[in-house]
Amino acid sequence: MMSTLTSRRPRPPAQPATLRARRLPAYAAPVIAVAALLLAAGLVYGFAVGGPVLVVVVGALFYLAGLFVAANAVEGRRSARNRTWSALIHSAFVLAVLPLASVVWTLVSKGAERLDGNFFGTSMNNIGSRDANGGAYHAIVGTLQQVGIATLITVPLGVLCAIYIVEYGRGRFAFTIRFFVDVMTGIPSIVTGLFVLAFWVLIVSPWFNDGRPGFSGFAAALALSVLMLPTVVRSTEEMLRLVPAPLREGAYALGVPKWKTILRVVLPTALPGIVTGIMLAIARAAGETAPVLLVAGGGAAINFNPFENNQSSLALFVYQQAGEASRYSPARAWTAALTLVVLVLVLTVAAKLLARRNQLGR
Repeated sequence: MMSTLTSRRPRPPAQPATLRARRLPAYAAPVIAVAALLLAAGLVYGFAVGGPVLVVVVGALFYLAGLFVAANAVEGRRSARNRTWSALIHSAFVLAVLPLASVVWTLVSKGAERLDGNFFGTSMNNIGSRDANGGAYHAIVGTLQQVGIATLITVPLGVLCAIYIVEYGRGRFAFTIRFFVDVMTGIPSIVTGLFVLAFWVLIVSPWFNDGRPGFSGFAAALALSVLMLPTVVRSTEEMLRLVPAPLREGAYALGVPKWKTILRVVLPTALPGIVTGIMLAIARAAGETAPVLLVAGGGAAINFNPFENNQSSLALFVYQQAGEASRYSPARAWTAALTLVVLVLVLTVAAKLLARRNQLGR
């Protein structure tokens, strides 16, 4: 009986010869890339129509075409399209990174010449065109003071404005505030400098300066705060909107007042994202030149008082040194630019690290 049942059991289907699809070997892509570059170099230099940049562009096109043909012949059309689009995405990433890498290499190679104690410990006061010394100490002091004052002005105002828009604002007034914040986001920095020049330097400052208009680092901080404000407001607003509604409702159910709910529940939950937006605004303000040039005037001497006399900044120092007719000025300009980029880079990296701590989106 068992033998009869066993004989009637259907046999399993025959297995295919192989379960693996045909794929290009690992060395195929590098070989195609080298062949594409050689072919592009032969065409470009053979017809004398361009240089290395054109060779890379034409070689990238040949590489995409060759990769598609090879993958289509071996793996099929679907896999060929997938490989081609993947290669296109990677090529776009490389093209996006190349300018950044070029900027970093140029700054480090040319800015390292004046990375010494004299550059960071002296100013340009009484430095002539034939003097190899002189540094950016006065500009570093100006940048730190101006950005610091602008942060003290902007952060409380921007955070409170965002809290009003999200938690209290209703109707046309809140819509009007949001609209003007969006408009301020696109205002050029030169316009903010002109605004502070016309309002503070020419109208307000004469009241405290015996009737004479006065340039100062505080005026530059006011202009920078106008530039920082929309970034702080918009980033804080978006972070507050990401706070889950059940957190607020739970606090209200326990009888907690609204202001205390905002202070103890909403703000601590959104704090990492808020700090990220603030630091990005600070990074933008540190690199502005036009407002400082218009309302602070620049200067070669060290000025620790941001409320009186001219004051410089790193961005303005770079602009001034780049235009000086001295063979020592370019080195000072490149080193100041490197210092400014490192400062902004530190702020940006810190903002990214804080953003990773934000668990609201997970």
